[in-house]
Amino acid sequence: MDWKNYIVIIVPIAVGLFTQALKFFLYSLKHGFRWEYAFTHGHMPSAHTAFVLSTLTSIGYFEGTGSGVFALAFIFAFIIIDDAVRLRMYLGDQGRYLNMLVNELPVDKRKFPRLKERIGHRISEILVGGAIGILLSLFLIKVLESL
Repeated sequence: MDWKNYIVIIVPIAVGLFTQALKFFLYSLKHGFRWEYAFTHGHMPSAHTAFVLSTLTSIGYFEGTGSGVFALAFIFAFIIIDDAVRLRMYLGDQGRYLNMLVNELPVDKRKFPRLKERIGHRISEILVGGAIGILLSLFLIKVLESL
């Protein structure tokens, strides 16, 4: 079987890995190098958005934008991006409020570890992740098809 039949999945995986590595690099520049930053959530750029929009782009390119699988990929991309922006921001808000509550109450603070307050993405992080996902996918598809 020809490896070119798998470009539709190779490209999104490559884009997702590239975007997560870019996020790790940028985050390490700002906060110092630590291996656990490789798996950080939130921050610039959104690897979730890059991955799902790369998947959507690949499916649209190979299957057509009128196909049922493209429609399904679009729905899943919308849900994942909505989760990355809105729903995880609510989790961060809850973490912030719970941290404030623990600080105000007369409790043993060692029993209540500090919760993350930044879990979701800002709109700019989503836009950059989306641009990387779409543009890098189109570039990789053209390169891999020419091999």
